Amino acid sequence: MRLDFKGRVAIVTGAGGGLGRQHALALAARGAKVVVNDLGGARDGSGGSQTAAQAVVDEIVAAGGEAIANGASVTDWDAVQAMVQQAIDTWGRIDILVNNAGILRDKSFAKMELADFRLVMDVHLMGAVHCCKAVWPHMTAQKYGRILMTTSSSGLYGNFGQSNYGAAKLALVGLMQTLSIEGAKNNIHVNSLAPTAATRMTEDLMSEAVLAALKPEAVVPAMLVLVAEDAPTRTILCAGAGSVEAAHISLTDGAWIGLGTEAAERLHSQLAQVTDRTGDAVPQSGNAQSSHEVSRAMAQLA
Repeated sequence: MRLDFKGRVAIVTGAGGGLGRQHALALAARGAKVVVNDLGGARDGSGGSQTAAQAVVDEIVAAGGEAIANGASVTDWDAVQAMVQQAIDTWGRIDILVNNAGILRDKSFAKMELADFRLVMDVHLMGAVHCCKAVWPHMTAQKYGRILMTTSSSGLYGNFGQSNYGAAKLALVGLMQTLSIEGAKNNIHVNSLAPTAATRMTEDLMSEAVLAALKPEAVVPAMLVLVAEDAPTRTILCAGAGSVEAAHISLTDGAWIGLGTEAAERLHSQLAQVTDRTGDAVPQSGNAQSSHEVSRAMAQLA
């Protein structure tokens, strides 16, 4: 079955180049009407121009698709609201949001300025929050929505020199977890994608051979699946160089150590059991952790 997006309206942020451009082109090629958003700044977030976004729009239109350009900064709540309204005014609905906009301010934590930490959090996390908040009432009213967060292996697993980026990227997974629960009753599915792709964000970090293997196009299939009509929800896919994996935040069975003055010592002696991943599970919500703990405590008292 070919994935079809005819009649769907999508917003792709950071779509003036790299991965975002590929996302926008792929959605348009499959029938979606696309708002191509890009501030047009440098990869550290400085500067701005709508030229990059318009160039992608021109590509889409030349190929027979429909698209409009938008130069809003995702950090600007009023501009984001206006962007969503632009989509509504133009096409009457908004079905898909791909939160792709991002910047890098890499440096070891010891040497990083707090301003650079805040800015990266603001663009990646609050930028996605702004976009989600702006589309949410429209998706709720039409009882349909597909939202994609762009997370990263740096957030899921860590990466030297990227404490700001990693913190923001894992925060997006936390946002996904709750929005997917809250959106379920209105058919709003929320997922995350951790791409490994050669773009201007990564060009200085990899060798030529590796860059050649990591074409941004290789990430696009995972994006399409995660925003499709029959998309899953609360799913984290990792994609790059033709491979796709799933990441999970799981909970081990653990151990009951009780209370009292010796509880820390009991935990210390049983830590290997607590961290043993045999039989670990992916909770359906945060309540699963407390339910697991309380039921185990009640069993001890029975």
